[in-house]
Amino acid sequence: MSNQNEFKPYIPAEKVTPEITVTSIIMGMILAVIFGAANAYLGLRVGMTVSASIPAAVISMGVIRIIMRKNSILESNLVQTIGSAGESLAAGAIFTLPALFLWAAEGKMDKPDVLSMTLIALLGGLLGVFFMVPLRNALIVKEHGILPYPEGTACAEVLLAGEKGGANASTVFAGMGFAAIFKFIIDGLKLVAGEVSVHVKGFAGEIGTQIYPAVMSVGYICGARISSYMFAGGVLSWLVLIPMIVLFGENVILYPGTETVGTMFAEGGASAIWSSYIRYIGAGALAAGGIISLIKSLPLIVKTFGGAMKSMSGTKMHSELRTAQDLSLKFVLCAIAVLTLLVWLIPAIPVSLIGAVIVVVFGFFFATVSSRMVGLVGSSNNPVSGMAIATLLITTLILKAMGTEGAIGMQSAISIGSIICIVSAIAGDTSQDLKTGYLLGATPKKQQIGEMIGVVSAAIAISGTLYLLDSAWGFGSEQLGAPQATLMKLIIEGVMQGNLPWALVFIGVFIAVVAEVVGIPVLPFAIGVYLPVQLNACIMVGGLIRLALDKMKRDKEEKTAIINDGILFCSGMIAGEGLVGIALALLAVFGLDAALDLSAKLGISPLFFNVGSLVLFGIIILSVLKFSLWRKRR
Repeated sequence: MSNQNEFKPYIPAEKVTPEITVTSIIMGMILAVIFGAANAYLGLRVGMTVSASIPAAVISMGVIRIIMRKNSILESNLVQTIGSAGESLAAGAIFTLPALFLWAAEGKMDKPDVLSMTLIALLGGLLGVFFMVPLRNALIVKEHGILPYPEGTACAEVLLAGEKGGANASTVFAGMGFAAIFKFIIDGLKLVAGEVSVHVKGFAGEIGTQIYPAVMSVGYICGARISSYMFAGGVLSWLVLIPMIVLFGENVILYPGTETVGTMFAEGGASAIWSSYIRYIGAGALAAGGIISLIKSLPLIVKTFGGAMKSMSGTKMHSELRTAQDLSLKFVLCAIAVLTLLVWLIPAIPVSLIGAVIVVVFGFFFATVSSRMVGLVGSSNNPVSGMAIATLLITTLILKAMGTEGAIGMQSAISIGSIICIVSAIAGDTSQDLKTGYLLGATPKKQQIGEMIGVVSAAIAISGTLYLLDSAWGFGSEQLGAPQATLMKLIIEGVMQGNLPWALVFIGVFIAVVAEVVGIPVLPFAIGVYLPVQLNACIMVGGLIRLALDKMKRDKEEKTAIINDGILFCSGMIAGEGLVGIALALLAVFGLDAALDLSAKLGISPLFFNVGSLVLFGIIILSVLKFSLWRKRR
């Protein structure tokens, strides 16, 4: 096993170069806000977020090395450390916090305020960073060569690429610009339809595709396999389950619907059936998928936690060597104690002393598990949803047993679940960043401070973003399905009130079981069951583009460059669309969105509206090829 004495980082421990500078802090904070807000918007639309580390690293290299003419790789590394914290905080927050808005819309409680959401995100994020400090030596240093930390290693390679990484920054910015224009044409000016659907007379099923650049980019980044599992789930929902519900229940009132299925379908089409029934089936599949992934990971989880605790017992938290200096253990323990008390004592966070203890115990356990899991299989396969589901089930049962029920019980359960979900997400991100720093020769203490700066910046941005998006469109709507948050809401209600349509939920559970038995990865398939098929189809298009590039007969180095350029362009498109989406939400809140709408003013015909949509989608696809396959390289 490698150790600190054997491994030699890129920047030697005895050499001191700039890391925490005014430039790195300001750039990092800007990227934390941008990628945090963009990922919040993306996650609420498609139920998935994407890693921001590599795009942040590329942008920082482009600005610091090319524009500012500075040669400071550790400064660039700190930018991506701060910037990537925003994406992870967003992932943890959007899985849970929108449930509070959903309950408020149903009249069960008041709408959450920005302060309470900011505090939940901030405390969860800081706990995630502090829990990782004593684990760094155990997992990053002592297991170097055993735990690959794929995103962290890839990010280090990008930064080491130097001038190449700087040149590629233009690809990210191009993606942002193109997606901003496309999004503004589709949802701002409304010159073309955001999705095109086809249905056959006499058959209740529906198929089609959205044309949004960010949604297609998710498919490209995730690849054809994950995209196909999501698409298969959508096909099952929209071409099998919806037609069956309409066929067999046309003249029946099925709970939770309040009128006959036939009437609902006549008035609202397949979308009405999806909204009333399929979402519960999808939620059941998602819950089962999360629990199955957690159960499958249990042996690894137990081994991980035991090994980390054993390694920690011999860990020295202070070293004279620059590349081995962490934040003081005394400071970390005091900070964790203070944050735990704040979780309990701050009136804006409805958590009791028992709840605060649950946060610390589960938080540290899942931080350890999250770090080890992302070290082995990467951040994309980290079962954060499964951990959150397990936490919510146990927490809600404890709260109910203690007599904390109703709106207070539900608020308390989701607050505890939110903090632990954010802890898990931030711990995974911090691990990847510390791995990058370990390879490059960064100072761990400075990176840990950078993570804290990123968490503070993103916490403020995320809470404001959630409030803005809810005011514009509402969570659970067609624009913002918020699948994980809806699932968390259903779990808490199911335990607290027992008034769920359990038959639909169990149908979803056993669909997930069947998928697991036949070897289909359950979570992407379950997300596909839950989300509209048009969205899944758009993701599938991105997956097919990636598949075509993967199958090219080119030499390995050229093919890798082409695919990586595509990933950078798509990462930029996700950020660009997310930012314009938030800007349009702001206009909608102030009632200015109608002024931009040209569809009615120009009298655009439905035919042109749909044909124009497909033409624009073709241009979006060509833009990806232009900046990947057809890009001129030196």
